[in-house]
Amino acid sequence: MKIDKLRQQHFADIEVSNILANQKPGTAASNGRLWGLRARDWAEVQEGQFMAAYEAVFARLKLSAAMRYCDVGCGSGMAALIASRLGAKVSALDAAENLIEFARDRVPAGDFRLGEMEQLPFADGEFDVVTGFNSFQYAADPVAALAQARRITKPVGRVVVMTWGSPERMEAASLVVALKPLLPPAPAGAPGPFALSDEAALSAFAASAGLKVLEIKEVACHWRYPNLETALRGLGSSGVAIRAIEHSGEAAVNQVHRAALAPFLGDDGAYRIGAAFKWMIAMP
Repeated sequence: MKIDKLRQQHFADIEVSNILANQKPGTAASNGRLWGLRARDWAEVQEGQFMAAYEAVFARLKLSAAMRYCDVGCGSGMAALIASRLGAKVSALDAAENLIEFARDRVPAGDFRLGEMEQLPFADGEFDVVTGFNSFQYAADPVAALAQARRITKPVGRVVVMTWGSPERMEAASLVVALKPLLPPAPAGAPGPFALSDEAALSAFAASAGLKVLEIKEVACHWRYPNLETALRGLGSSGVAIRAIEHSGEAAVNQVHRAALAPFLGDDGAYRIGAAFKWMIAMP
């Protein structure tokens, strides 16, 4: 048992160090451009595929009207919208101005900012809940970004990191990895999309930012697309897909997505894919 724990910690140390070693300074501009290019497709098709995970996290936290909430890497504001409907006072930050425009339309009363995750423009201890839904790994310095989330959280507040679930138990993993051959070569030792899906790595990431882990759980989601055209719109809207398009061409990206989608085609012409997300709840 002791050896197993040591192996897990060794794996976690490697994953976190790899994440830090392979990030480049000033990623907000580049990530903002990539994720903002097809903001409408993301807002109208893809972001809704994550709704069940957002709702599960907010239910676990009992988010309510008495709380101040901040979403770091808010995208087009789906999580912010759910939080506002629960009565929370919403603030958020993202790198993509085109996505923030959708978020502002969805939550007119929200405070949405454009910027870097390592320099959050909010006061110390301002929020009851701070979330990073599949976002911190895109920062130039993920640990610094998570430490900023800790800084703006109240001492008795909660910080949430959500990432991909275990790939071996997730149908959507085939869609995630399908783009790898079409992307520019990754630096040696660069972490893959599931680097933080391992609980030991996720816990080590939290500890490196000064957070105390309270729980780690996995939640199931189901992606649904009514037809192939909609599926290609949604899957082609992520920053990763845009990078693949710019490197290998849109025809190639659509081709691999069609092939990856084929096993999930129903008799009604719709696609249903099982997905899973792992959330970690921590406190300062």
